[in-house]
Amino acid sequence: MKYEVSEKGGETHSVELRELGENAYEVTLDGRTVQVDAARSGKTIFSILEDGRQFEVIIDETGAHGFDVLVGGQLLHLQAFDERSRLLAATGKAAVSGPQRVEAEMPGKVVKISAPVGASVQEGQGVVILEAMKMENEIKSPVDGTVTEIGVAEGQTVESGALLFVVEPPAGPGPPAADASP
Repeated sequence: MKYEVSEKGGETHSVELRELGENAYEVTLDGRTVQVDAARSGKTIFSILEDGRQFEVIIDETGAHGFDVLVGGQLLHLQAFDERSRLLAATGKAAVSGPQRVEAEMPGKVVKISAPVGASVQEGQGVVILEAMKMENEIKSPVDGTVTEIGVAEGQTVESGALLFVVEPPAGPGPPAADASP
């Protein structure tokens, strides 16, 4: 599958990912092809073997196409679009409906709640800061909307899968109103 990947506001790179077998992939980045062995070792942690080197990568989804990637001590804020998503994005923003629940990807401690219930947030705006694996991770809103529920408190320890917050996107145009005239 082909993707276009960019650091938010940065240069776009072409990435092609082809599965060769269990945990084996061929990755082509801007024309350079490597074979990697990638095994999930946690909910967001991947162990990578590439050309005799082993390293870990933490990948945290941050919205419909956003990812925070921690590799080699460097945190990258990436956006990835496959061909279908890129075409959809070019024709208009995909409609999201209903409350969007955001859950903890890994166990951790809630350090700060940046947007309380009732706050308006933009897609990618931080709502909760969660400390996990000795790092603070900003958990961002997946959509524009209003925070309608906070499922945690500052200082609370949470397990993977715990509800952090809910964001309700703005209501779109509804069906035409029925004619109430007699």
